Amino acid sequence: MKRTPSGTYDYLIVGAGFAGSVLAERLATQLDKRVLVIDRRPHIAGNAFDHYNEDGVWVHRYGPHIFHTNAQRIVDYLSQFTEWRPYEHRVLAQVNDQQVPIPINLTTLNMLYDLDLDETQAAEFLASRAEPVENIRTSEDVVISQVGRELYETFFRGYTRKQWGLDPSELDKSVTARVPTRTNTDDRYFTDSFQIMPKDGYTALFENLLNHPNITLQLGVDFEEVRDQVDYHHLIYTGPIDEYFGYQLGKLPYRCLRFEHKTFDQAVFQPVGVVNYPSEDVPYTRITEYKYLTGQQHPKTSVTYEFPTDQGDPYYPIPRAENAELYHRYRALADATPGVTFLGRLGSYRYYNMDQVVGQALATFERLAKAEASDSLAPAGEMRVS
Repeated sequence: MKRTPSGTYDYLIVGAGFAGSVLAERLATQLDKRVLVIDRRPHIAGNAFDHYNEDGVWVHRYGPHIFHTNAQRIVDYLSQFTEWRPYEHRVLAQVNDQQVPIPINLTTLNMLYDLDLDETQAAEFLASRAEPVENIRTSEDVVISQVGRELYETFFRGYTRKQWGLDPSELDKSVTARVPTRTNTDDRYFTDSFQIMPKDGYTALFENLLNHPNITLQLGVDFEEVRDQVDYHHLIYTGPIDEYFGYQLGKLPYRCLRFEHKTFDQAVFQPVGVVNYPSEDVPYTRITEYKYLTGQQHPKTSVTYEFPTDQGDPYYPIPRAENAELYHRYRALADATPGVTFLGRLGSYRYYNMDQVVGQALATFERLAKAEASDSLAPAGEMRVS
């Protein structure tokens, strides 16, 4: 039988992922607030949760989480709660009978077309294949205008159709706008200034974030079960914004994931941490081997196959104009709801990287701290943080 949280709290935080945990830490340590953090899952760390499986291999339960950022302040903040190990992420794409670097780079082009291009020739090669698009609106437009239809078909169309359940021509240009194309041999997936992984893992980082006497943590607790039973002053909600409002305007569409975890009695399964499978003939989008990410030495290795689906936990907001319009209607409801702050991927209906969620949480804390300070100077009466 679940135990209902009791006591009086300054803040109730729904969700023990990055957004909720960072805010809990800031409120508890900087403002001396009593904070209750709840999560419907039986663990902290949200989708970044990592653990040792039954074979003793260190894995990420919800797919690969690679930390990268250009923000020194985000690294400085999180470094209070973890040491780091360097990790530069590399991804290969399985194309026919070979695995080539993705994002597309000089090596990719030379391998695919059996060429010996240099950087200048690679730029000319891509320019000769690019197809002008007068009005770039969709993901298809972005890629075809940069690399042409053949490379679009080879790397992007099938993968995107599997990932989103929609053709790239139906998706906002933002989906592929952040995928670079390179004419050098840089095969790193990211080029951020900081490419690092928590030395002891994400779960340990979250344990340190939440380790404070002002923070009470309750897991396996759904907000609906306690929203009218807990005495709190202000609510921080990092769950789906449409769920908070009982889906009264309709459900916001998300793409979900199904994971198949496998352990093999061998030291290595594939040459890099992630191999993508763009072909629609393959049901999964990618395979992740975690020992590259964690640096663990182990005689066995564990991998995860990812299958995008329409059912399950929400992962990716689907970037289409009609979905953005529905979110803005929910945002209007949120703005008119006093005493509640919405944030995080689900509360903002935006795909954020981990560093962006941390940045959003820190900025939200600054706003709350200013509101608290102004309330402390106001005449006596009920404080309201909106």
